[in-house]
Amino acid sequence: MDELRPESQETHVVASSNDPGADLPGREGCFGVSETMDDAAYGAEVPARPVGSVPCRVVVCRDCCCGSSKVTGVDHAAQTARLRAEAPVRVSACLDVCDQANVIVVQPSSAGRAAGARPVWLGLVNDRDATEDIAAWVRAGGPGVAPCPDILDLYTFTPPRRRSAS
Repeated sequence: MDELRPESQETHVVASSNDPGADLPGREGCFGVSETMDDAAYGAEVPARPVGSVPCRVVVCRDCCCGSSKVTGVDHAAQTARLRAEAPVRVSACLDVCDQANVIVVQPSSAGRAAGARPVWLGLVNDRDATEDIAAWVRAGGPGVAPCPDILDLYTFTPPRRRSAS
């Protein structure tokens, strides 16, 4: 099993104009994280995925508030590792929605985008059950492919730049 490196040590930017996640704010602050699997995350064994079967991608905010000691009672590394066991995870600098810490954005696969899906922003993801619900949804296909579990409606929010002006 590969050892996880602290996200702050990552040094390469993974943004491009053709990137399906281009509608994320602060793209210049997104850092790539190697895909490693942590089978011990949350004490559950996670079966390996066949190559090429990743249905969508996940962006995890880990900056000033998200992923810090400001959000207590959360094993942030285990949360990131658990999500990484289901899909590629990019660790981002601040997404400017600190009042929603911990923020996770689930980006649709190309099939989900073809079905009209957009990234789904989830905030206050501060417990193991919510992380497991997100992992199960990602494993099922994510936005545009699998229906979002009703329980995740409690975590879904619209980021400020997407709110319609009155």
